[in-house]
Amino acid sequence: MSTSHQDQELLLQFREQDTREKAFTAIIRKYQERLYWHIRRMVVDHEDANDVLQNVFIRVWNGLANFREDAQLYTWLYRIATNECLNFLEQQKRKASVPLGDVEEGLSNRVMADKDFDGKKAEWKLQLAIQRLPEKQRIVFNLRYYDEMPYEEMSKVLETSEGALKASYHHAVKKIEDYLLNH
Repeated sequence: MSTSHQDQELLLQFREQDTREKAFTAIIRKYQERLYWHIRRMVVDHEDANDVLQNVFIRVWNGLANFREDAQLYTWLYRIATNECLNFLEQQKRKASVPLGDVEEGLSNRVMADKDFDGKKAEWKLQLAIQRLPEKQRIVFNLRYYDEMPYEEMSKVLETSEGALKASYHHAVKKIEDYLLNH
């Protein structure tokens, strides 16, 4: 059974009062890990990622009945998760009332604070480079590099043209390469 067919089954079950909770639990189980890592790559901290994920699930529960299936379920879930990440990061900025660059600096510091951090390892250097990207470029890079999401799908998640996304990804890669070459 294909993923989209499974999702359609789950959505039908969600619309029935008796099977709603069971279907919701199945949807959560199916997508929880992918969404967690999508969020975690944006907000860095595990606790923050869990908080954002809980908000995503609340929004999904409240919005699923009105989901029109004009997109794949996972596209819709990623869109909600991305918006929740951006809201969370916006709140962090307001709370800290710091300039944008300092928020990215703060995310880099969180990466370095990880108990397993090793600045000599390529994966950690990559993490530091990613955290220095502007938010939109960071999302595009993460979706393409980690989730291997096609541009067509990404344009539905981020509601942006494929051309703009390709340019954004290209700029992100360039910035990451520059960072890796100079650190």
